[in-house]
Amino acid sequence: MAIKSSNTSAIANATGIEWDQWCVKLRAGGADEMTHKEMAELAITGIPAAVENPEWWAQSVAVAYEQHIGRRVPGQAQDGTFQGSVSSTIDADLDTALERWVACVKDRKEFNGNELSEPARTSGSERWRYWRADFSDGTKAQVDIGLKGEKSSVAINITKAETPEQVSEWKSFWRQILAEFKG
Repeated sequence: MAIKSSNTSAIANATGIEWDQWCVKLRAGGADEMTHKEMAELAITGIPAAVENPEWWAQSVAVAYEQHIGRRVPGQAQDGTFQGSVSSTIDADLDTALERWVACVKDRKEFNGNELSEPARTSGSERWRYWRADFSDGTKAQVDIGLKGEKSSVAINITKAETPEQVSEWKSFWRQILAEFKG
């Protein structure tokens, strides 16, 4: 399967704790019998104070450990569904990128063989623009548009897929749409 497992090297680099040491700490703390939330709470107690964004790294440690012990496979969310993403960069500001995205998808009746289960929604903040859609197969997509220097990064996040294969199908579909979008 083409879904990548957690990057334990990145965890070690960010936290200053090697992955095998994390495994020893978590096992000794009873993580094998814990929920994901409890595991993340245990992990955060081992993250040095100097680490930036310790909550995020604690979540990463918990996910990687769940994969390590076989409780979760790569790409699998806590609820058992699967997720993935594709992204690209375009030469546009946030508002222009969102306008182009909406224009690219607004007349579509079908998305990867599925219909929208409700109208797509857009929103934004000072630093981000979003497009969200729910589909008839139960999957969801969120397009996150953020600045990347003078350009915009466009990431399409696929969630609530039933299988890793469904994620792969959606990723292929969204890559085609990104190619049209960048056109």
